[in-house]
Amino acid sequence: MASILSLEQETNPWLAAEARFDEAAEKLQLDDGMRKVLKSPAREITVNIPVQLDDGRLEVFTGYRVQHSIARGPGKGGIRFSPDVTIDEVRALASWMTWKCAVVNIPFGGAKGGVICEPNLLSDGELERITRRYTAEIIEFLGPERDVPAPDVNTNERTMAWIMDTYSMHVRHTTTAVVTGKPLSLGGSRGRPEATGRGCMLVTLEALKRLRMDPQSTRVVIQGFGNVGGMAARLMQNMGFKIIAIIEYDVAVVNQNGLDIPSLMAHRKETGSVRDFPGSENMDRLEALFLDCEVLLPAATEAVIHSGNVDRLRCKILCEGANGPTTSVADAILADKGIFVIPDILANAGGVTVSYFEWVQDRQGFFWNEDLVNERLKEIMVDSFSAVVAYADRHRVNNRTAAYMVALDRVASAIRLRGIYA
Repeated sequence: MASILSLEQETNPWLAAEARFDEAAEKLQLDDGMRKVLKSPAREITVNIPVQLDDGRLEVFTGYRVQHSIARGPGKGGIRFSPDVTIDEVRALASWMTWKCAVVNIPFGGAKGGVICEPNLLSDGELERITRRYTAEIIEFLGPERDVPAPDVNTNERTMAWIMDTYSMHVRHTTTAVVTGKPLSLGGSRGRPEATGRGCMLVTLEALKRLRMDPQSTRVVIQGFGNVGGMAARLMQNMGFKIIAIIEYDVAVVNQNGLDIPSLMAHRKETGSVRDFPGSENMDRLEALFLDCEVLLPAATEAVIHSGNVDRLRCKILCEGANGPTTSVADAILADKGIFVIPDILANAGGVTVSYFEWVQDRQGFFWNEDLVNERLKEIMVDSFSAVVAYADRHRVNNRTAAYMVALDRVASAIRLRGIYA
């Protein structure tokens, strides 16, 4: 399938995701009707948001919320603020959330939201007014049993607090479970900031067991040093992995004996860059992807591994901390090279899993300590990894196709059991 994709499909992660959907649906022998249902968003909402700016001018911002599937539970997915937001992007991200929630078997569907704006040019007051009016415009579609937003690009726990408060004021009682990614003092969950990086570490450990490799002799290259890459680096180093390179937007730093991750974090905080970290060498950020290593963990942007560079990879395991870091054309080449791929909808699902824990805790009014959060995250990530590789073995497909097959099968089964209301 991947070999006949066009160049446009390779460079467009949304079209590539559709191609992967089609391949998994074909392997599952889903009929045309079920494919149409699984592909079609349940609901797409477009709102125009009038906001008074600090200088007294009125401006109108456009916002979207797409609920791709609610067959297995409420919609779940982030809200992003960016000038680049489009309905096509939000639609595609919502479908990815459906498959991600299904592959780790948590009772959510997929949703996503966005507002077209430039956050860097807006004051805190303007951002709050945009957030609250956006929430008010879509409020009838939100709720703990309907759709549960979370932070995404250019939004954070403060944004979630504004959404939670706005919703609560409309329904006339405090409803913490309407969003996740909140401050701890407003019903957030312990372990949430580390969750995505921790999930990457957990599935990498499972891959090492399957390949009979040892963390102490495992060299890791990580692209991205933000919340996902930075947390993964710190946690993996604590488990004995040797982090030999960190790749950032401007440069990579390399030490074949292993970087001191806490010291590198402090250096980046002090200087604004990982560049010139003592005891390391600077390296071109693109060339560092091809260092000899056991694990490559791209945790930054999409489509960094493609047909033009995949042949140069020298890793044994590719753990996808970012969404869509590998193009679909590259999948077949990775398989030919014998690289063990942990696909994004599994590898980076630790974040949505702990968001699910936050939702559960809010609804119970009973909060867990961090050890319990991490223990339950480990259980879900390990079980999900096992389900994906078992599917891959049984159907003789690669891990990515297997992950999509697991997800599509679970959502399709829920739809069949519920039936079509008419």
